[in-house]
Amino acid sequence: MRVRVTIGCITSRIADRLTLPEARRIALAAQGFDRPRPRKPTLADVRAVMRRLGVVQIDYVNVLVPAHYLTSFSRLGPYDRSMFERLVYGHREFTEQWAHEAAIVPMETWPLLRHRRANHRVRPYHFAGYLQKHADYVEQVLEHVRTAGPLSADHLPAPEGQERRLENDAWFNTIPRAVLEAHFGSGTLAVAGRRSNMARVFDLAERVIAPEHHGRVLESADEQRELIRLAARAHGVGTALDLGDYYRLKPTDTRRCVAELVEAGELRAVRVEGWRDPAYLHPKAKLPKAIRAAALLSPFDPVVWFRARAERLFDFEYRIEIYTPKEKRRWGYYVLPFLLNERIVARVDLKADRGNGRLLVLSAHSEAGIDEAEVATALAAELRAMAKWLDLGSIRVGRAGKLSGALRSAVVTEIASR
Repeated sequence: MRVRVTIGCITSRIADRLTLPEARRIALAAQGFDRPRPRKPTLADVRAVMRRLGVVQIDYVNVLVPAHYLTSFSRLGPYDRSMFERLVYGHREFTEQWAHEAAIVPMETWPLLRHRRANHRVRPYHFAGYLQKHADYVEQVLEHVRTAGPLSADHLPAPEGQERRLENDAWFNTIPRAVLEAHFGSGTLAVAGRRSNMARVFDLAERVIAPEHHGRVLESADEQRELIRLAARAHGVGTALDLGDYYRLKPTDTRRCVAELVEAGELRAVRVEGWRDPAYLHPKAKLPKAIRAAALLSPFDPVVWFRARAERLFDFEYRIEIYTPKEKRRWGYYVLPFLLNERIVARVDLKADRGNGRLLVLSAHSEAGIDEAEVATALAAELRAMAKWLDLGSIRVGRAGKLSGALRSAVVTEIASR
């Protein structure tokens, strides 16, 4: 049995059994790597990437560039980051929400995450007891937002008779911020913007989220089923665990939704070479003859964020080592996988040395079985594009990693040829 899919204007057929390279091409096409980068990316291009993915994970680690900016760069090349800001905080086409992790999603996805907000687990996890014990202050924060308008934690007073700082928590840092974040997690507040120091600015959800989205109320099962539809579109092909991870749905809910969508003919069960579990094919999945791409991927890119899927698809074992002590790191602090065509062929530990205007390649490691000269040449061109995007005038390649020598030579050649 075969399922028809459309590739451009050509009708093709995808078999019930896929080879691993076929599954990779389907997955990469669903993520937008089946097309050339635009010569000069526009607002429409950035919008299209964000809508195609459905979820853009937020991470503000700034050793290179915040990860949510990098996701579009991987697919578009150098683009004006202000366009991203306008779409999210100006045009209000997208909004921040807990989805995969902290993420940006289209506004119309907000109603689909109602069950997530209803069951939000307060962070830091020990803070739930504080909210119960100090309900008066929790309500006071909400009233302050209601009367004063959009504000960040810095605008709020500390609880009367208490320290402002939140002990033993470096993430939320203060009690006012933790309370604001709790209201955000439950859906009472929404993110209206970001300050120059990246701090969230909160407002009442009804003043940020358009009324039609508040009025769209679905049963939890219907919300979850629609999220699996979106996840399947973003995957092209994936196991139930893959699909559920995209919006962090529970395995039992995921299996139910997948079974319902298969029964309805909205997903097709297929077998992928080497995969233990069955996979599910989206009806509009594309199977290109080849993928021609060169892209540095954020550690939080959907292509690699579910590490088990990255291992199955690319035979690529990947763990981020930000929280690993330096002496125990295998690859580096902020390591980006390098996608070349249909494979992840290398990983590089990058740092933006803004004070000296340099993009630092602290280490460069190649994967097994690759042509190092070919990979180094393609990677050097991508590093040059990134350096230009980040307004860094030079690239310095260190000596750590098997690929570093070839990459150093390729960077010199790349710069000399421009």
